[in-house]
Amino acid sequence: MRFARLTVIGLALVMAASGCTSEPSLKEAAAELQKDTQRLEADDVFKNPLMNLRIVQRPDKDLPCGGDKVKRVLRATADEERADESLDSRLDKSQRVMENTLSQALGYKVEYDISQVDAPEGRFISGRKEVGITVNVYVAPEAPTWRLHAQTACLPR
Repeated sequence: MRFARLTVIGLALVMAASGCTSEPSLKEAAAELQKDTQRLEADDVFKNPLMNLRIVQRPDKDLPCGGDKVKRVLRATADEERADESLDSRLDKSQRVMENTLSQALGYKVEYDISQVDAPEGRFISGRKEVGITVNVYVAPEAPTWRLHAQTACLPR
């Protein structure tokens, strides 16, 4: 029994000393979220002035979230010109555009929710990155079309 405890403690110390922790660093996550902001601004779809991309909150400030932990937040909106098409078609198209942007241009693993197909009140898209960033986008039937909220996990400074 004593040997098992010592082995577990020894392994934990070795992993901690070698940097093998499951929690990403704030520096790494914040840098990635900054890059996401730049990638979004440079994306072929959203750099078009007609999309009216607006970065509402840049991820350049630590926001307290309890204890000695902080997070970084990116909030953005963009709008798509209203074409003469049905609401369902417009929402479907807007959802696909954002899913493609998140997965291909920004590198998020997008979670697909089949239950919201044809929802006239809008669509929700969620995604994650292994560096501790989550993103949620509301695809709205009214302007602005996309309302993006990405944030790091609460991490030690």
